[in-house]
Amino acid sequence: MHRLSADRKIRWDSLRARGADLLFFSALAVVGLSYGLGYRLDWRQESGVPDDDVEVAEIPAPASMPAMVARLPSPPQMTPPAGAATLSAPPVPALLPTPSDAAWDKMTSRLETMADHYPGRVGIYLKDLRTGRTWTHNPDDLFPAASLIKLPILISTFYKMKDGGLSLDDQLTLTRRNRVGGSGSLKWRRDGSRFTVRELLGHMITESDNTATKMILDRLGIGYVQQQFPRMGLLYTGIYAEGMSLKSGRVAHENYTTAREIEMLEEKIYRGEAVDKASSALMLEILRRPHAVASRLSKGMPKGWEIAHKTGLERKACHDAAIFFTPNGDYAITVLTGQNRSYSEAKNFITKVGHVTFADYAGPRYIASLPRRERAWLR
Repeated sequence: MHRLSADRKIRWDSLRARGADLLFFSALAVVGLSYGLGYRLDWRQESGVPDDDVEVAEIPAPASMPAMVARLPSPPQMTPPAGAATLSAPPVPALLPTPSDAAWDKMTSRLETMADHYPGRVGIYLKDLRTGRTWTHNPDDLFPAASLIKLPILISTFYKMKDGGLSLDDQLTLTRRNRVGGSGSLKWRRDGSRFTVRELLGHMITESDNTATKMILDRLGIGYVQQQFPRMGLLYTGIYAEGMSLKSGRVAHENYTTAREIEMLEEKIYRGEAVDKASSALMLEILRRPHAVASRLSKGMPKGWEIAHKTGLERKACHDAAIFFTPNGDYAITVLTGQNRSYSEAKNFITKVGHVTFADYAGPRYIASLPRRERAWLR
């Protein structure tokens, strides 16, 4: 009985083996038939990625297998026939950063460290106007605009002229009502003194004259100026009557702005895109006029450079927004500071930020011209 069971098992195994063989040959027949009918079976398509998109990388042999590699036979050396074109490997792109990239990274790293360690709030927007390369630090944080609000007031004035309601030669009269303290010299002029719009804009930017600003605002109307802000592309910057106050404490409606939006306005003027090309050229001319005292970003500027900028200082905020015209390319930088312990500390910080960018754009000769103490932290 045991023998009978064993015979049955042998016959069953034989039948199963024949079945497997039959299945194998059937599969081969199906593959052959599919190719004959024009179909293509390619198991590499399982991932759904076409062959042309598959990147084949050469994987180096592990360091632990030198003996095995040594035993592999060398491929036969083939000599191309005479006159045949030879193929050379494509050049390998350089992966290391260029010197300018390394210098930019070093400069921005130093700026980041300075901003992080400053005992107050900081917003910075730096842009190379030739390459478009940008670095920022808190670019969208809101800061009291202080006198930087005079930059969009300047642009609004040129919109008014384009709309046909004003000209540069129009004369405005100084009265007791629009006389304002603080920055500027017009507050000392007699009532009834007359100034052209062109003169008032110069005083407003170069001296940050508050009386000139009030005379311009009274002529335009603050409502008109507010309407121009979206026209300029401003989303967060605002202007209010209370924000124009010289109070040292908090006000009901502050004029806020951001580093990104101030840089945007300056860049539009620089590129001839603020109002129109002719208006931008006139605004840039006003911004480039030298101030009575070099301070903040203009302090210690390398020889041969020019600057177009506007400063701001009010309610513990201290700012400077500038475009530098240099032999090695123009660049824009806006530095906003807030909650400052002292204005002198804020001004010195902004000056140091400027000097870090000077060192990058002016090069080793500029650094060598500095005092030893400043030279050390710039290297």
